[in-house]
Amino acid sequence: MASVVLRDETATGRALEEYSLPGLPERISARELVRLRVREEVARYNAAPSHHFNGLVRPTDAEIELNGYRLRTPRTLDWRKQADAAEAAFARNGFLMLVGDRQIEDLSTEIDLTADPVVSFVKLVPLVGG
Repeated sequence: MASVVLRDETATGRALEEYSLPGLPERISARELVRLRVREEVARYNAAPSHHFNGLVRPTDAEIELNGYRLRTPRTLDWRKQADAAEAAFARNGFLMLVGDRQIEDLSTEIDLTADPVVSFVKLVPLVGG
């Protein structure tokens, strides 16, 4: 079994937040890892729902705020819907996924967690006026 450190970073490489997921297989697809990450962050939120959600993708009816999203009313989130939204965001370049010194360009890419135990996510912000 392997463990992975999931890290959110700025575009300049500054770490914003990180946590570890233990008990994973040594090799995992990028898609499975994204879905596991989303399932974990939704489970943490659902354990104590609030107006603030800090996750990879924005829940429906949430507003963007500094370091996360503001929900109009606290509610439980469906991790599957959030995971589907994360896959769609990846496909439209909503975030980058970096493993070691390489960028993951396809969610079917296999990741060796014994060789690269740190996976970084960089949320991309669309430019205004372009």
